[in-house]
Amino acid sequence: MDSTRAKIIRRSLSAAAVIAAAYLLIQAISIHTFGFHDDGMHADVAVVLGAAAYHKKPSPVFEERINHAINLYKSGRVEQIMLTGGFGEGAPFAESEVARLYCLDKGLPESALLMETRSKTTWENLREAKPILEENGWKSALIVSDPWHLKRAVAMARHLGIEAHPAGTPTTRFRSLRARLGFLVREVWYYHEFLFFGP
Repeated sequence: MDSTRAKIIRRSLSAAAVIAAAYLLIQAISIHTFGFHDDGMHADVAVVLGAAAYHKKPSPVFEERINHAINLYKSGRVEQIMLTGGFGEGAPFAESEVARLYCLDKGLPESALLMETRSKTTWENLREAKPILEENGWKSALIVSDPWHLKRAVAMARHLGIEAHPAGTPTTRFRSLRARLGFLVREVWYYHEFLFFGP
């Protein structure tokens, strides 16, 4: 009897492990597919999520995001660019300030750019952006970030009442397989953390 019960328990645990692994794989594929899908839609504004900056220079990851937003603006898919990101530890410039200088250097008009300088996380990026969008009468937004970041970011934006759609960078600075897998695994975790526990 004890032996039979032990076998049942082992089989149940094995089945649970297989189901959990399959679920996580499906979620990882969903996050990957969501971020790389671009239906070419237009919106009022592109919201660029913050990333690291080094003094007055955006990090490679941040630069990719800014470049994509610039392309969205120049192609007429958005009317404005909303830059987000506050001050890193000891940083003299906010991430959004660095992004603004970068956009101006690329020839964008100052009138096309707005920014917030207080946020430090993805949730704060979007939370701080929302009142600025509302003040300007902007309802729809393309959320600009790395593809694997977007399912969580868009879910957060929609939670805040923003009509949000993904606009993943067409290229990524996460070159190695290890870096890409690490990013994807973290996003699976953070996405479910947001779903279960909120911001």
